[in-house]
Amino acid sequence: MEHGSVKNASRGASIKLDVKPTAKTNSRGRGSQAHKDLMNEKNLDATQLYLNEIGFSPLLSAEEEVYFSRLSLKGCDKSRKRMIESNLRLVVKISRRYINRGLSLLDLIEEGNLGLIRAVEKFDPERGFRFSTYATWWIRQTIERAIMNQTRTIRLPIHVVKELNVYLRAARQLAQKLDQEPSIEQIAALVDKPVANVEKVLSLNEKVISIDLPIAGSEKTVVETVPADESFDPSMALQMSDLHGSLDGWLGDLPSKHAEVLARRFGLRGYGISTLEEVGVEIGLTRERVRQIQVEALRKLRVIIESNGLRSEDLLQ
Repeated sequence: MEHGSVKNASRGASIKLDVKPTAKTNSRGRGSQAHKDLMNEKNLDATQLYLNEIGFSPLLSAEEEVYFSRLSLKGCDKSRKRMIESNLRLVVKISRRYINRGLSLLDLIEEGNLGLIRAVEKFDPERGFRFSTYATWWIRQTIERAIMNQTRTIRLPIHVVKELNVYLRAARQLAQKLDQEPSIEQIAALVDKPVANVEKVLSLNEKVISIDLPIAGSEKTVVETVPADESFDPSMALQMSDLHGSLDGWLGDLPSKHAEVLARRFGLRGYGISTLEEVGVEIGLTRERVRQIQVEALRKLRVIIESNGLRSEDLLQ
């Protein structure tokens, strides 16, 4: 039984899914609590139906991913559909992380499915990444852009936005671990930053503007300055975002001084990116000594990465 489809605008094709998440509801003018309860119940029913249906799609092995993605790149729609349907559960898993961010789970899944379709179109199996790792980037991008476009955006300098994202990510990690909202002090301890600094930056998260407002001194609006998805290279972005978790673990296998130098140099573990001179000042070493430690640390890190079955040249450039 067909319940809907997710459109692929770039190729004019439709990928039939068992359930298309329902359209966004608008309860304005329908103040009845009974009506709201009914709509919530329907949404829950639709969500459960969708989860039940996609559970029948088997996952692909690494070899099958390469096989079907190669055929998909050659224009095989059946292989393309197989790649999509086998990863619908990944979309649901990622979508759950964005609950209570302004969109319902069904809306998040719908946006994530569009990102999944895009990932299938762009995936190059010869790069050595598993498809799920690559697709995660696209799914997150489409969901986050949808949240931004349909709720709000932040107009801040890029370095402040990056710092804010570090703190928000730390807050989410702590919330999952503690099963409650973390305090400013707990977040500051995790990212090793002063409490006052963390509190100040997090407060900026509430200071937002309309994405349709014009920028001072320009005819463009804020939303027009946001780059399109196509301007990003997910393979490169994975090195700085999705693989940060693995890199953090690998740094733990290095001597503490080596790990600290790499973290401060390349913006890991909550640090901002620093020059050799800046790192030297921060940890009390000369620029040359910091450079020597960096070279040795990168050599050891390459060994660790390759021992995990990955190509260090894909991750360290």
